[in-house]
Amino acid sequence: MPDDAGDDPLADLADLILNVGRLVRARTPEWVPLTETERQVMRVVDLYPGAAPSQIARRTRLQRTNVSTALRSLEDKGMISRSATTGRGIAVTPTERAAANLRALRAAWSRELTGILGDDLDAVRDCNELLSHLEQRLTDDDHASQRAPR
Repeated sequence: MPDDAGDDPLADLADLILNVGRLVRARTPEWVPLTETERQVMRVVDLYPGAAPSQIARRTRLQRTNVSTALRSLEDKGMISRSATTGRGIAVTPTERAAANLRALRAAWSRELTGILGDDLDAVRDCNELLSHLEQRLTDDDHASQRAPR
């Protein structure tokens, strides 16, 4: 544990992740504008196509009603489709419009960061590995069941 609040590398990491995400988002326009909740939901839908709304709520740590609202809005924007599964289940999948939006975003992000980090791709890959592991641990169902959604 750190000695004081100013010497905590894990808190520093969280702070930097949040701020860098905000800065990157501010510098790359979206083809289809999304709210923060819609972005969180789309991230899970992209990572887990066919997920049920309850699974999306668990993985995003959002209330089920907020996820339902976001899903309706995303469906209206043509970003997701919902289909019935066996029983009363619903599967949520990204549409081609969502895939095109994500491709455009990723291309814009890549252009933006190439000038800043393009000469140090080994460090970028190491960072991607660390952040991917962190994201997986924060969104996996075992971890989700340990903490109740907000």
